[in-house]
Amino acid sequence: MPDHATSTDPAVQAQLDRLTMLSPGKDVLGLGRIAALLDRLGNPHLHLPPVFHVSGTNGKGSTCAFLRGAIEAAGLTAHVYSSPHLVRFNERIRVAGRLIDDATLSALLSEVLDHAEGLEASFFEVTTAVAFCAFARTKADACIVEVGLGGRLDATNVLTKPVACGIASLGLDHEAFLLAPEDGVPNIRPLDRIAFEKAGIAKSGAPLVTQKYSASMASTVAAQASVQNAILQARGESWDATVYEGRLHYRDAAGKLNLPLPHMSGTHQADNAALAVAMLRHQTAIHIQEAALSAAMEWTRWPARMQILAAGPLTELLPDGSQIWLDGGHNPDAGAAIAKTLENGASVHVIIGMLKNKDALGFLTPFAPKIASLTAVPIAGHEHHTPIELCDLSHTKLQITNTRAANDIVTALKHMTEQQAPANVLICGSLYLAGEVLRLNDQTPD
Repeated sequence: MPDHATSTDPAVQAQLDRLTMLSPGKDVLGLGRIAALLDRLGNPHLHLPPVFHVSGTNGKGSTCAFLRGAIEAAGLTAHVYSSPHLVRFNERIRVAGRLIDDATLSALLSEVLDHAEGLEASFFEVTTAVAFCAFARTKADACIVEVGLGGRLDATNVLTKPVACGIASLGLDHEAFLLAPEDGVPNIRPLDRIAFEKAGIAKSGAPLVTQKYSASMASTVAAQASVQNAILQARGESWDATVYEGRLHYRDAAGKLNLPLPHMSGTHQADNAALAVAMLRHQTAIHIQEAALSAAMEWTRWPARMQILAAGPLTELLPDGSQIWLDGGHNPDAGAAIAKTLENGASVHVIIGMLKNKDALGFLTPFAPKIASLTAVPIAGHEHHTPIELCDLSHTKLQITNTRAANDIVTALKHMTEQQAPANVLICGSLYLAGEVLRLNDQTPD
């Protein structure tokens, strides 16, 4: 079942089952099907409140969370479309500040699926259409849309007039989709091709707000902005941000801001927060006061991004004083972000599960020196690296000697009790695994 799309509500589950039956069952890039589907639905994407559109390899979800935090701190409301969900399908669609309710969700799924007959629309395309219908029919002050895969050919790229587009950090991921040869697409180096695809969300007259990238990637992004007649707002040129003395110091042509550091764990979150601030400062559709930007730094949360688990059934399995970190990152850049977070702390006991198409070695290498032990688990319902494969790779390539395989998260955590001492545990490698952890620990995102 795509993305484990299950629901405890029978009406929603009936429509999700129907979606599974009708969907081609794989990611299919292109704008033809989603455009046709939205046209049948009255083109709801043309009737949204001011849209903030965010792409990137890592950090786009957190950037969207900071955007929402600032907008709501200003006393305004925002629709949010993000993916994937962790525990409940409803997490993908937040309508005017609240997760979409089951009754509305089941009705919209039914409506969209009725209109999708014969189009072979994908799971993500149907979900995108549902979100846009929900957003067009409910009043809000802003709309935040996270790209699903890539950017140029992602279903969300039917949006024609965003008030600001943002690109978070760039790196290798989803290579099978984003690096495939295509007529009319330049044959360029892999990272430049990733930049080309992500920058495909640029729109005429709209600011395209970006982080710092390598010279060649920055040049590729700038070229895309020029082709689309977008207004490039690059970090280090039209805006910048620096962390020092425990504060986030932001500056652009409109002035300087002295903001708190994000409450979210990980030094990389300051970059994501800064991108959100820059997007808000380079548009004029809504006004966000400095006080709201400060509040967003402290209020914003985004699950499964170096999240410390609260007390629950899983944390109770470990000795008193233990701590469990949860991170859904799954590519080399995500591994580097984890390494930076861990660099001044103690070693961690890692529990990892990864999809088959992910670069396990590239992900683990940056923080391998911090790994005291590694326990590998499967990811139920998805093609994954087997636990034995992950253990062998960790031992032979990274010289991690203390490795073991386990059948599930609970068994893996119970292994930790053998040392009878407080443990720092990092569960990582997959958002699907992260969702299972949150479910088992009774921490359903809201």
